[in-house]
Amino acid sequence: MRYRIRHETSYTYASDVVHSHHLLHLVPRPSAYQQCVDFELTFTPVADRRRDVVDAFGNVVTRLEFEQPHHQLTVLSELEVDVHRRPPVVAEQTDPWERVRDDLAYGGSWPARARLEACKFRHESRHVRIKQMFTDYAEDCFAPRQPVLVCAEALMSKLHYELEYAPGETSVETPLKDVLRNRSGVCQDFAHLMIACLRSRGLAARYVSGYVRTNTTHTAAAGEGNRAALVGTGASHAWVAVYSPPFGWVELDPTNDCRVGTDHIAVAWGRDFGDVSPLRGVILGGGSHQLEVSVKVEPLAL
Repeated sequence: MRYRIRHETSYTYASDVVHSHHLLHLVPRPSAYQQCVDFELTFTPVADRRRDVVDAFGNVVTRLEFEQPHHQLTVLSELEVDVHRRPPVVAEQTDPWERVRDDLAYGGSWPARARLEACKFRHESRHVRIKQMFTDYAEDCFAPRQPVLVCAEALMSKLHYELEYAPGETSVETPLKDVLRNRSGVCQDFAHLMIACLRSRGLAARYVSGYVRTNTTHTAAAGEGNRAALVGTGASHAWVAVYSPPFGWVELDPTNDCRVGTDHIAVAWGRDFGDVSPLRGVILGGGSHQLEVSVKVEPLAL
């Protein structure tokens, strides 16, 4: 699939911002299944300084500085991305979850490169706490000696059916224990809660931000059979990648109860939302503000 994506973010401030620094994750990262073929980033007002760097997780990060007073900031990202079908992964052929957990545990020796990378995503982070309550919640998904991806997909389905997708009821600062108690949230809550359940069991999981195809149906992991329209369009989306040897990382979307495929476009990944926020910054002045975000994902004929 090829997609044209338009992502506009606008901040309107109650008074002038006299100086600001911003950090953006808006450039889709390249991978074996995805290439960005065209990208343009524009700002109003024009930035006084811009620098593109790569962060510790391999994401492209744009750093902006504005020195002139302004009462509104608009950031427009326009891009085209090719997304390719992924090879099938048979969940039953992944390693037992206990073996994966034990291999990721510290053993006093230098781990293999793949496990070393996975260990970055095994521990607690700002928005994902490791708690016994998350281990207990997912208990029925992790039968002894079951393949790790079978367990992760069972957890994905459990979250999809037991949590209500409820925009506006949570924010990124809502504690996960409240999300679990209220059984409602948005895609970032679904992703954070799934990651918490996996990490609390000693497994590695990372947070992936990106987009989903607008106004369409998605297909099963093997590419066969239509399913319901995707939830999470019109804004940035989030899902989870689970370390599933011997196949490596497999991406799962608990909001939609599906494996990630050609309907998903990844932008960045990290430990949680805090590592991959589309736009955040530090401002001097401004007072209160209003935020408007618009995302359009349009499939193109190849």
